[in-house]
Amino acid sequence: MQAFRRYLRNPAAVLGLLLLLLVIGVALAAPLLYPEDPLDLAGRPLQWPGANPRFPLGTDPSGRDIAAQVFHGARVTLLIGAVATLVSLGIGILAGALAGYHGGWVDDALMRVTEAFQILPSFLLLLVLVAVFGSDLATVTLAIGLVSWPATARLTRAEFLSLRSREFVQACRTLGMGDARIIFREILPNALPPVIVYAGVVMATAILLESALAFLNLSDPNVASWGNLIGAGRGVLRTQWYVSAIPGVAILVAVLAVSLVGQGLNDALNPRLKAAA
Repeated sequence: MQAFRRYLRNPAAVLGLLLLLLVIGVALAAPLLYPEDPLDLAGRPLQWPGANPRFPLGTDPSGRDIAAQVFHGARVTLLIGAVATLVSLGIGILAGALAGYHGGWVDDALMRVTEAFQILPSFLLLLVLVAVFGSDLATVTLAIGLVSWPATARLTRAEFLSLRSREFVQACRTLGMGDARIIFREILPNALPPVIVYAGVVMATAILLESALAFLNLSDPNVASWGNLIGAGRGVLRTQWYVSAIPGVAILVAVLAVSLVGQGLNDALNPRLKAAA
């Protein structure tokens, strides 16, 4: 409760939470307001926003309703961001926990693998994975998670290195607890707060990576995503700029919301800030 009160005292964090709830609300309302396939042709191409009451945000170069794509795109964006974050956290936490707890050759081996992933730019590695394994939604989401885990692994390792010598861990070893139980039942809960905070960065990055892939026509073309809509407006950017600008604003709001929520969690859960409060 104290952490929650500290969170609510942060105006930027509250704004981020409200924006995130707005994006979630848009995603939940999509099948109610636009039950049809958002990629179906709906009207005359390139109608400006407000020109036709039937299409409040206008139509894209193919004559599809931009509002329908924005609403359904929120579902795709949240799905990709959430699943890719879970994949990244799962791999990163496991690698970092094993490296930080065991040390020695296990730490060296896992950190060398982590460094190998960090040498290559994440977007370049993502392009390679998508080119090799395909660009369907599941593959893109998994690929984003696979290129995003090294930072989580290093953060988790640092937490485990600082906790593995604490008295409660020594007591667990004295009682004969196994390594797996000590790692996942005793140390990990104490190491999670900074990882949870960093999850906001991972999710924001995942949203931007998918949008970049879609803009380059390397994401799944069979789903209505904000990145695909931006890509659809690339050829008419000088004259019908709204086609790309509207989903661009949606991406900005989603990334800003996740970032502000993550920063708010950092302020609420950071032990140093707790002491100052």
